[in-house]
Amino acid sequence: MLWGCFAEGGTGALHKIDDIMREENYVNVLKQHLKTSNIKLGRKWVFQMDNDPKYTSKVVSKWLKDNKVKVLEWPSQSPDLNPTENLLAELKKHVRARRTINLTQLHQLYQEEWAKILPTYCGKLVEGFLKCLTQGKQFKGNATKY
Repeated sequence: MLWGCFAEGGTGALHKIDDIMREENYVNVLKQHLKTSNIKLGRKWVFQMDNDPKYTSKVVSKWLKDNKVKVLEWPSQSPDLNPTENLLAELKKHVRARRTINLTQLHQLYQEEWAKILPTYCGKLVEGFLKCLTQGKQFKGNATKY
């Protein structure tokens, strides 16, 4: 399992998760990688994640609040709105095009391909996401063209 982050200006950390992801592990990943990732966030950034119970647990919510991380309110059952899904699909496509022989090499390939993702691609994903959110709000959560 991998945890990664990106913003309009490009990709940040891509971290390998060795254990089963639990709320305590997630807090540790956030502590180590969220604010220290080398991405330009600006002053008014908002963190977006899905509604997996381990991400929305009291422990994680408290850490986010204590660290003044503003989290985007997120509807349940909405992976189609998540720009990370598009980024991961692109990443997987590039990794699959290369041959691996073991998990160590696979992790290395993911790191290499992650580093190649262009900031312009990330910018397009964020721009599309903002349009999608605007339309979703306009249609009050009903179907949109996205």
